[in-house]
Amino acid sequence: MSPLDAVYKDNARYVWGLCYRMTGDASEAEDIVQETFARAVASPPARTDEPWRPWLVRVAVNLARDRLRRRKRRGYDGPWLPSPIETEGEVAGDDDQEHRYGMLESVSFAFLLAMEVLTPRQRAVLLLRDVFDYSVSESAVALELTETNVKTTHHRARAALEAYDHARVVPTRTLQERTRGAIEQLGVALATGDVARIEALLAANARNVNDGGGEFHAARRPVVGANRIARFLIGLQRRLGPDATFGVHTINGLPALVLDWPSAPVHVAPRTAVAFEVDEGGRVRAIYAVLATRKLRALAR
Repeated sequence: MSPLDAVYKDNARYVWGLCYRMTGDASEAEDIVQETFARAVASPPARTDEPWRPWLVRVAVNLARDRLRRRKRRGYDGPWLPSPIETEGEVAGDDDQEHRYGMLESVSFAFLLAMEVLTPRQRAVLLLRDVFDYSVSESAVALELTETNVKTTHHRARAALEAYDHARVVPTRTLQERTRGAIEQLGVALATGDVARIEALLAANARNVNDGGGEFHAARRPVVGANRIARFLIGLQRRLGPDATFGVHTINGLPALVLDWPSAPVHVAPRTAVAFEVDEGGRVRAIYAVLATRKLRALAR
C-alpha cells in the first residue's frame, strides 16, 4: 500500500461525510472525494510528513462550496430534496450530546433542508464547529478565514437555524419507533382507501414535498394540509400497478418507505424513497418523496 493509499483509507469516509452534509447529495459528495484525492496526487501539500486531514478538508470544502454556488445559479427543476442514504442500525446516542448537532441528526432530511437557508461559507463553518467539533482556530485554518470571520459567520449561521432549533429532529430510538408506527398506520389506511383515517394521521399543516429532478412526473409545488395530502396519496395509491412493492428502510436516521414499481409507465418513477417527519403526538408533519434516479444511487436494492 502506497502512502497516499493509506491516506485515502484513513480519510475518504470522513471527507465524504463532510461533503454530504455540505451538499445534501451523495453522488456529489463522492465526486468531490475523488476530485480531492486527484488533486492530492497532482499537487500534494508541501509537508506530506504532517497530517493530511486539514489539507483534504480545505480542498474538499472549497469544492463543495463551488458546487453549491453552481447549483444556486443553475436553479433546480421543482422542489429540491437531499439524496437518501442508508443508516440501518444507527441511532443517536449519548455521545451526540458532546456536539450541538449529532452525526446522525446532521444527515436527517430536516437538518439538511434547514441548511438550505445558509450560504456555502455559513454551512462550512457551522458543520466544522457544531458537528465535527473543530475549534475556532482549526476552522479558520481549514477554511482559510480569520478567526474573527469564523466567529461572525458562525453566529449568523446559528441565528439562521433558529427555527430548526425549536423543532429539532434527533433520531433517537424513541423517534425511530414513533416514525415506524406512523408509517405502518398510514400503510393500513392507504390500503383500505380510508381518506378520513389518513387525514387523522397527519398534522393539520402537514407538507408533502416531491423531488423528481425534472426526470419524472412529480408535484412541482408542496402539497399542504392534511385533507389535500390524504387525497393526493390515495390518488397515487390507486395508480400503482400490481407489481409495485413497498419496503421499510432506515434512511437518514429514520424509518422510511422505498417504493419499487418495475413496470412503471414512461415518465413515472420506477423507484421512490419516502421520508417522514413525525411530531411528538405521532402525527406526520412532513412527507418527502425523492424520485430522481441519480439521487437514489446510494440506496441498496
